[in-house]
Amino acid sequence: MSMIIKMIFGGVAGYLLMMFIIIYGNMVMRSVIEEKTNRIIEIIISSVKPRTLMLGKVLGTSLAGISQFLIWVIIGSVLLGVVSTFLGGQLSSEVATANIPNALDQASMLKAQLVLQEILALPLGQLIVCFLIYFIGGYFLYSAIYAAIGAAVDNETDTQQFMFPVIMPLMLAVYVGFFSVMDNPHGIVAIVFSHIPLTSPIVMLMRIPYGVAWWEILISVAILIGSIFFFVWIAAKIYRVGILMYGKKPSYKELIKWLKY
Repeated sequence: MSMIIKMIFGGVAGYLLMMFIIIYGNMVMRSVIEEKTNRIIEIIISSVKPRTLMLGKVLGTSLAGISQFLIWVIIGSVLLGVVSTFLGGQLSSEVATANIPNALDQASMLKAQLVLQEILALPLGQLIVCFLIYFIGGYFLYSAIYAAIGAAVDNETDTQQFMFPVIMPLMLAVYVGFFSVMDNPHGIVAIVFSHIPLTSPIVMLMRIPYGVAWWEILISVAILIGSIFFFVWIAAKIYRVGILMYGKKPSYKELIKWLKY
């Protein structure tokens, strides 16, 4: 029972993080494309540096995502508290009055309480804090890439050639999480992928319900933060050139040239 609950919580946390990164990353990309195609960016860029504009767009969208996540945490905490109080009070009342309808109801109630105890035994605080940290870190890393892609193209159709390399690490992280972490959460594969910045937000979240030392999480977060600065620097160079480029479908070769400018 304990392993199943850990699998569920780890899998849900990792999958939700992947969906958040994709959804809010696409929001950043579409916003950049819209400003570029409407020529609004030509006015904005006259008074704001391209790197500052890109970071502002990423920060604004991240605040919306964090607000939504905090609302979910509050609602989930209230519901968990209500369920815990209800089950505990009902079971105590029935045991005290010996008013249990039948053995099946008693077994179901005891099983529900056991499941609740297993959930409360999980490192829920650590999971929530790490979800927020890895969401911010993973979002900043991937949204910088999404912003660069949005600046490089003229319409959303042209983004398809660049999306597979972006989605692939996220899908790989989920695959590793479900088929490696849940089989051996402290194995070499799980540890390595929980420190690679493109996969660490998802894989580490899936490992946390099984118990992960804080020092290991800190190393993973430190690598992720260092990678964010690197990817933002690269994305800003592409964004600076691509945001004012029109009428030409870019290729990977063109992007490499822009990095050299």
